[in-house]
Amino acid sequence: MIDQSTIDRIINTAQIVDVVEDFVSLRKRGVNFIGLCPFHDEKTPSFTVSPAKNICKCFGCGKGGSPVNFIMEHEHMSFHDALRYLAKKYNIEIVEKEVSQEELQKRNDRDSMFILNGFAQNYFSEILWKDDEGRSVGMSYFKERGFQDDIIRKFGLGYSLEKYNALADTAQSKGYKKEFLLKTGLCAERGDGKIADRFRGRVMFPVHSISGKIVAFGGRILKTDEKTAKYVNSPESEIYHKSNELYGIYFAKQSIVKNDCCFLVEGYTDVLSMFQAGIENVVASSGTALTPPQIRLIHRFTSNITVLYDGDAAGIKASIRGIDLLLEEGINVKVVLLPNGEDPDSFAKQQNAVDFIEYINKHQTDFIHFKSQLLLEEAGKDVAKKAHLITDIVQSIAIIPDNIMRSVYIKECAKRFEIGEDVLIAEVNKIRRTSSLKKELKTQTSDYQEYSNSQVSYEAPKTESAVLAKEEKPFAYLQEQNILRCIIRYGKQTLQIQDENGSPITMSVFDFIANDMVADNVSLEYPLHKKIIEEIKVIISDENNDMEHYFLNHPDSEIRKYVFDITTEKYTLSSIHKKYKQFENEGDRLEILIPKILVEYKDKVITHYYDELTKKIKDAQNEGDEETITKLLKQQTELNQIRQILAKHSGERTVLKI
Repeated sequence: MIDQSTIDRIINTAQIVDVVEDFVSLRKRGVNFIGLCPFHDEKTPSFTVSPAKNICKCFGCGKGGSPVNFIMEHEHMSFHDALRYLAKKYNIEIVEKEVSQEELQKRNDRDSMFILNGFAQNYFSEILWKDDEGRSVGMSYFKERGFQDDIIRKFGLGYSLEKYNALADTAQSKGYKKEFLLKTGLCAERGDGKIADRFRGRVMFPVHSISGKIVAFGGRILKTDEKTAKYVNSPESEIYHKSNELYGIYFAKQSIVKNDCCFLVEGYTDVLSMFQAGIENVVASSGTALTPPQIRLIHRFTSNITVLYDGDAAGIKASIRGIDLLLEEGINVKVVLLPNGEDPDSFAKQQNAVDFIEYINKHQTDFIHFKSQLLLEEAGKDVAKKAHLITDIVQSIAIIPDNIMRSVYIKECAKRFEIGEDVLIAEVNKIRRTSSLKKELKTQTSDYQEYSNSQVSYEAPKTESAVLAKEEKPFAYLQEQNILRCIIRYGKQTLQIQDENGSPITMSVFDFIANDMVADNVSLEYPLHKKIIEEIKVIISDENNDMEHYFLNHPDSEIRKYVFDITTEKYTLSSIHKKYKQFENEGDRLEILIPKILVEYKDKVITHYYDELTKKIKDAQNEGDEETITKLLKQQTELNQIRQILAKHSGERTVLKI
């Protein structure tokens, strides 16, 4: 387990903008930064990063937090794994306390797969550069393809020996376990229990995650054998889901942001050749059909994607569905058809970056022109086929989320096919209405299923966790929440109050709230609130401990998320407002705020008790119990008097402004 002093150093060093910018393209907005949320599908940026508070938050899905929490959510890491990630980023030495073997094993399982993949990449590269077979077969192939040494090294290319278990034997001799050789897919198990290398006799292409970790490999065989697949990829695993990864994204992301555009190609060598030609904002779907997660991965960095196709008409038709997916995600799509017989790999080898970009700018077109040109050749003079083509394009237009962009494409389509705009608009609206109804029906079905499942499990034995999950919030939950939020944000700030003689005395916000609640014999009731308050009592005296910072980086995920939700604000004033008028923030008016939230809390408590008495009075009236009625009415009158006092104080300042 990581030593607490090391944890503190990591938390204090990590800067939210630095951390988030590794994964999300940000732009300045006032005192904050904004970008597309990496946690859910969105077309308009709602992910806000606050350097001042050192936190981020999406006001669409609600996710975010401190740098540690962001890494936990984004990279699917545990609290301590996220700390290690940040320690590596900021070159902080990890000091650990002794942990049990069981805890260590549990924590390292996922890391072991990454470490093994890293070892395998180094092993394959070493074979490529130093082994006789590696140089004569693997390196010869790369050189014949025209790849330079710097590109081969940058992308970590390698070669896997023809030998049946060369990697397996080497890895196991170095202490790597058979379990992880199988889990990563580097090896496969035979019927006799022995393991064999998956990528025998292939040149190797490591696949990097967006953060630079090696999650998988692609291997290309060099022999001509109809029974053997040309390419073999790592199987799905705990660390690799092919629908979520793009080849080259780790190396391309900065260039994508800089150029505000991403070139999308099909294969590994397409990326390598374009990169070598000086075009670095390029990624590949690695031969698989384009998926929404892959599109969203690009969308974090740009809204502009140019798809490069070679002259293979069959291949284009098979992959053209990807254009509709791009449109649906709100991407501005351009398409480039390369000259006959050329693919991005071969074409890039003949061009430098300037010439390549010039060709793209000259030949790129929008999806209507591309799709119609492609399909019109097939339709010929057949009216029915032409009508089907127009319907196909209209369906593509209908899924575009932006109203203005849809309108522009409708005009283009009407002009190209000489058809009335009103006809196309009506058809687009019809398709969108149908789609909306289907989504609504799907949501209702899902909600009904969830309801049905809850009914089925209603009578199941209630565990402690189940009881807590269904626990009702107290009647003054929101008022308690306001009190807790103010304590966390301003608990150590001081106020001046008047004692019984009218003399000013200084007291912290926390002490003022605590003393006031003790005097009126009230306390927070919600278990999580009580748990946090107890911890505050311990750390409140530590002058060096910022409570908001402390809880936003708390190891307990429930506390960390809850404090994050109640302390982050959706809106902040821009610099334009502040330029012309001086605004008070919440912390500037604590002399009004603190008494107000306490009065609101007490009023809620009194109202609750008053309503309870009303119910009891009705019960007593039904039973004809006059004595009880008189007693309860007296208590109700006393509560009314207290409510009147609270109403009077709600408009007064009970503390002095310093």
